[in-house]
Amino acid sequence: MSRKYFGTDGVRGRANTHPMTAEMAMRLGAAAGRYFRKDQKEHRVVIGKDTRRSSYMIENALMAGFMSTGMNVFPLGPVPTPAVGMLTRSMRADVGVMISASHNPHHDNGIKFFGPDGYKLSDEAELEIEALIDGDIELAQPQNIGRARRIDDGLGRYMEFAKTAFAGEKLLHGMKVVIDCANGAAYKAAPAVLWELGADVIEMGVTPDGFNINEGVGSTVPTAAAARVISEGADVGICLDGDADRVILIDEKGQVADGDQLMGLIATQWAGKGRLAKNTLVATVMSNMGLERHLNGLNIDLVRTGVGDRYVVQEMRANGYNLGGEQSGHIVMTDYVTTGDGLIAGLQFLSSMVETGQKASQLANVFEPMPQMLENVRYGEGKTPLDAQSVKDAIKDGETRLASNGRLLIRKSGTEPLVRVMGECEDEALLNDVVMGIAAAVKGAA
Repeated sequence: MSRKYFGTDGVRGRANTHPMTAEMAMRLGAAAGRYFRKDQKEHRVVIGKDTRRSSYMIENALMAGFMSTGMNVFPLGPVPTPAVGMLTRSMRADVGVMISASHNPHHDNGIKFFGPDGYKLSDEAELEIEALIDGDIELAQPQNIGRARRIDDGLGRYMEFAKTAFAGEKLLHGMKVVIDCANGAAYKAAPAVLWELGADVIEMGVTPDGFNINEGVGSTVPTAAAARVISEGADVGICLDGDADRVILIDEKGQVADGDQLMGLIATQWAGKGRLAKNTLVATVMSNMGLERHLNGLNIDLVRTGVGDRYVVQEMRANGYNLGGEQSGHIVMTDYVTTGDGLIAGLQFLSSMVETGQKASQLANVFEPMPQMLENVRYGEGKTPLDAQSVKDAIKDGETRLASNGRLLIRKSGTEPLVRVMGECEDEALLNDVVMGIAAAVKGAA
């Protein structure tokens, strides 16, 4: 059964446009409240948000929906997504909610849910909530309407927890770190944690105005931080996205290292210390073949999943793995957190720098990536370009041309109206020709 409202990472859309309206948020809150409130005992929901102006509107609507079904609501204010997962569990809440569209522009927004264990909801739970949205939601009696109480120390609790992930015996004294917070949810937490651990901190993207989240800064635009690393003579740069659940690294030379490189480093080091559960890393079909070759050479297994950190986590939980992630920078370390955490992943990298005494450029280039190319093609409302015969023919031709020399992955984004055309091949000229040919076909049908 397909989902009507939920995508690969919660409910998303353009702010003030269905389904991302205040009315829909209130109904979604009421449906989720009814789903989680099984009896007359106290039931709690914690709600975090990023810095988009629309997040404040959606927060109030969600609170009204939850309270209308008898849930007590604890708003956290602007906090990273992983903080919501952590606090849902530590505060014994029945459900946690993060209001964010992650790396998307300010005009988009989203709502994602965490269960009482701190993990994102299963597809089955989301389907049940969807059924409630479209039905008659039973409201609480007047005397049972929920209460609301703002939690002022939620961010501080997360910050103290994040510092425990720094494994170095020495602190970061003498290390100059550029931290780019994308004008998003970690704009307070990340610089403070790094400073408290002893670093000389150079801040970027820490002046949110409700509209500048991810605008020219953050993990999707690492060139700004790379330039700052060079101009400041910094040792390393850490780029987060709008809700701080992903990270991209910059070495001292201004070179960008993606999630694959960071996963490769952590997997290698954890395997060497006997920390890597079942000697296995979980990644998605998007991760570079170079990573797989590197791991195979060390007798480390790589398990691939569909795209989306929720599917990585599902695989990890099902089989007892403790490290996984995505090329985009979602790094999940279940020894610490229940979801991707850009700050904690960045701290793992800094721990390695301190422990080994090596520069960022030595640690951030774990393997030689196979040439990879990704083209994103936006399509219009109501369009289904992947169903067009011209696109199917272009894909079939591309697969034939790459044959055993590479691979293709063409898919619709689960968070934006985009078709992602990704290819890998040792022959870069052939790769470019194939990917651009398929992208052109998609544009023609979009």
